Amino acid sequence: MSAESEKKSPRFMNFLIVDDQDNMRRSIRAMLKLINYGKELHEAPNGREAWKFLTSDNTSIDFIIADYAMPFMKGTELLSRIRTHKKLRDIPFLMITAEANKEVVAEAAEHEVDAYLTKPFVTASLEHKIDELLARAFTPDPLTLHLRQARDLEEKGDVPGAIEAVKMASAANPRSSRPFRELGRLMLKTGDMPTGLKCFQKAIEINRMDVTSYHYLGQIYYRQGELDKAISHFAQAMEISPRHADRAIKFVRLLIKKGTRPEAEKVLRLILKNNGNDPDIQEEVAGLAMDLEQFTLAIKCYRTILKDQPDYMLINKKLGIALQKNEMYNEAVLHLEKAAGKYGEDLDLLLSLAQAYLAMNMPIRADKWANLANRLYPDNAEVKAILDKCL
Repeated sequence: MSAESEKKSPRFMNFLIVDDQDNMRRSIRAMLKLINYGKELHEAPNGREAWKFLTSDNTSIDFIIADYAMPFMKGTELLSRIRTHKKLRDIPFLMITAEANKEVVAEAAEHEVDAYLTKPFVTASLEHKIDELLARAFTPDPLTLHLRQARDLEEKGDVPGAIEAVKMASAANPRSSRPFRELGRLMLKTGDMPTGLKCFQKAIEINRMDVTSYHYLGQIYYRQGELDKAISHFAQAMEISPRHADRAIKFVRLLIKKGTRPEAEKVLRLILKNNGNDPDIQEEVAGLAMDLEQFTLAIKCYRTILKDQPDYMLINKKLGIALQKNEMYNEAVLHLEKAAGKYGEDLDLLLSLAQAYLAMNMPIRADKWANLANRLYPDNAEVKAILDKCL
């Protein structure tokens, strides 16, 4: 067998298997050994560890098989990093999913996953998918070739050349939304927002699941001052793929900065509607709700988090402050005093406790917390004002 044939054969490739389930990694390893695929077989328990391994000095991986849903860093996050890394970006990537629902399909398309396989699967299915993926990798179609050319030209600073290459990609496959999405991005890079807008509109006309294009359209409409259209497109993106809340959260920050508070609150509620079970999103939404003085919304988020993590002291503190600002003093002091053991020198916590007890007509307790705050922050005018009221 020639050296070139060896390079293309999965028998002589180094595989990386990424899955948080030990038995799943063992199962895939056994399947690969059964079909004699893989010169070396490496494993990682999640995307974060896989990324450390891939970026280590002595690593050479030719094929990645990764689960979609993993702690610390899921499969699509790992893939996103890989696609932006010059050394790693062209490694064939097979995504393993529990179910190929619209969210998974949308994320896979956005991050340019090469193929995905639905659990459970048998050895023959894995072998077929690897062979199919490698055949495309070694003999890419014209669409892929032109898009890679565009990528290389853009990296060299030749944006006009990249635009022409993307147009050739679109001509090669007019049914793909990706060239229009790429063309829209390049047009924005040149400052041609109207053409960029048309390109993204064409992309979602071709593919209603093109999450990235919805986000770009949301950004464009925001810049044009068309907030209703911007919100509508961010909402559509979240409907397709709720995990893209991070972009919507950035949009909320822009709205807050611009002073459009009702619109910001509307987007926050959309984020919660689509990400109600994600504690990290809940906490971030709650923080933004506090900035908007939407204390009821913040309280709802913090309470949801505490249902599963009742001893999460930071959230107890934040919930207590939100309750105090919402004039729910009896409940506020319970959470604030619970958190005081860990955050007893936190000025916001001390002020909230003193203010809550003062509002409850309990000046002795208010004085206790205000005096502690005064010892720690002797120049704070708000603390001194509370002390004066306690006399």
